[in-house]
Amino acid sequence: MNEKARTTQEIKDDILAHLQTVIDPELGIDIVNLGLIYNIELDDDGTCLIEMTLTTIGCPLTNILADMVESALKDVAEIKDVDVEFIWEPEWTIDRMTRYAKMALGIH
Repeated sequence: MNEKARTTQEIKDDILAHLQTVIDPELGIDIVNLGLIYNIELDDDGTCLIEMTLTTIGCPLTNILADMVESALKDVAEIKDVDVEFIWEPEWTIDRMTRYAKMALGIH
């Protein structure tokens, strides 16, 4: 049986679902709901670029979170390699958090 190729949107949705399993160790909320993911790109060679930020510059968890992102995406069939790039502009604010994350952290 021939498997139908997934659409770009289906792959992106799958990537986001996998990224939601990456829990920020300090806040206990996943990095997607925290609004830490700024951009996702997947090229034709299977390299997935994740542009993300952290809640504070100089956060000691940079390498740990990058490893967690790479690990979370290893099961996405279309991804051969993951490149995590930390960016600081635009600066992260609580406005990037989903309603779920705000409620979980008691922010109104």
